[in-house]
Amino acid sequence: MIKPLILAFCVVSGFAVLRPQTPAWQPSPGYAQVPIWPGKAPDAVPIAGPEVTTTVQDPGDPPATNVGKVSQPTVTVYSPKRNNTGAAVVVFPGGGYWVVYMDLEGTEVCDWLTPKGITCVLLKYRAPGEHLSPRSGAYPKSPIALEDAQRTVGLVRFHAAEWGINPHKIGVLGFRQEGISWQQ
Repeated sequence: MIKPLILAFCVVSGFAVLRPQTPAWQPSPGYAQVPIWPGKAPDAVPIAGPEVTTTVQDPGDPPATNVGKVSQPTVTVYSPKRNNTGAAVVVFPGGGYWVVYMDLEGTEVCDWLTPKGITCVLLKYRAPGEHLSPRSGAYPKSPIALEDAQRTVGLVRFHAAEWGINPHKIGVLGFRQEGISWQQ
């Protein structure tokens, strides 16, 4: 009786190890994420566990990759290959302050703008994960979303010459992914 239990335990344990692990989101090859804060971010709130990358697909929509449990915000710079206009756009993907939709509202936007000569700076901001707390929320509910945004724009200005950007031609583009609510 004990041998079949041990065998069953070994089989179940083996399958537990084989469950798929989703690594943290990474940009396409040739691009690097850079932390926006040296050391610990201000007003840091503990988030349990490592970053989680999930692909979701609503009926009729293309698949979308979102990242949750983001405690270390980063930027990824997408520079134009040619015809650099000197303009830059900081892209803030949506996610309702729970997750960050990195492709549909991030990398795809950068892929559209960079051939037009515009540098994109994609922000992966702090977000706890789908339906987890503490949810950052819009300012003044929580300062971290604004802190990450301000820090990113400041870094773009600071690195403007290095990244081929005119510091007087920096814009922002953001999305809201919290569900649609109409007010009349």
